Amino acid sequence: MIKNIVTGIQAVGHRVIDSIWRLGCASRFFLLVLLKSPPSFLRFGLITREIYFAGVLSLVIILVSGLFVGMVLGLQGYETLQKFGAESAVGTLVALSLVRELGPVIAALLFASRAGSAMTAEIGLMKATEQLAAMGMMAVDPVARVVAPRFWAGVISMPLLAAMFTVMGVFGGYLVTVIFIGVDEGSFWSQMQDAVDFRYDIVNGVIKSCFFGVAITAIAVFEGFDAPPTAEGVSGATTRTVVTSALTILGMDFVLTAFMFRGVS
Repeated sequence: MIKNIVTGIQAVGHRVIDSIWRLGCASRFFLLVLLKSPPSFLRFGLITREIYFAGVLSLVIILVSGLFVGMVLGLQGYETLQKFGAESAVGTLVALSLVRELGPVIAALLFASRAGSAMTAEIGLMKATEQLAAMGMMAVDPVARVVAPRFWAGVISMPLLAAMFTVMGVFGGYLVTVIFIGVDEGSFWSQMQDAVDFRYDIVNGVIKSCFFGVAITAIAVFEGFDAPPTAEGVSGATTRTVVTSALTILGMDFVLTAFMFRGVS
C-alpha cells in the first residue's frame, strides 16, 4: 500500500517536473524565434506565403462557422428577449457577444485546430525527413527560414480571421432576426451602434485575438520543432498542439477579460 502511494507521488512529481522543463524550453525557443525574426521580414515573401497557407486557407471554416454562430445567437437572443418585450435589442446582444468573446475565442479555437495543427505537422515532418538537418548542413538557419515566417504569419492572420468571424456572425444574426423573423431593421442597427464601444469592445477584442495568435503559433511551431522524428512523434505533437492551444486560449481569455473589465488594458 505504502509502495503504491510512493510510486504515485513519484509519477506526479515526474510529470510536474517534465511540464516545468518543457515550459522553460518553450520559453527559450520563443525568445530564439524573436531573435531570428529580422531576416524573415527582410524576405517578406516567406511570411506572405505562410499567411496564405495559415490565413487564406482557413477562411472557409472561419466564415461558415461565424455565419452559423451568429444565426444561432440571433435565434436564442430573440427567444430570450421576446419574453421581456426587448426583441429590438437583439442586435446589441449579437454584436457584443461576438465582439467581446465569441469572435476572438471561437476563431482562435478554429485557427488552432486547422492552421496550428498544420504548422506542427509540417515542421515535424520536415524534422522527421531530415530537411531541417539538411538546412543546417547548408548553413541555413532552420529557425529563421522555416519557423519564424510561420510564427509571424499566424500572428498576423489571427486578428484578421477573428474580425471576419465577427462580421459574418453579425450578418448571420441580421439574416435570422431581420430577414426571417421580422425585427425592425432600424432598431437592430441603431441599438447595436449605440451599445458597441470602439475602445472597450472592439479594441479589447482585437487585443484578445492578437494574444491568442501569439500563443497558438508559438505552441504550434515549438511542438513541431520539438517533435520526435517519427510518425508517432509527429502525430502526438499535433494532438498536443490542439489540446494545449485550446486550454491556453480559454485560460488567457479569462485573464484578459478580468483585466479588461477592470480597465487595465
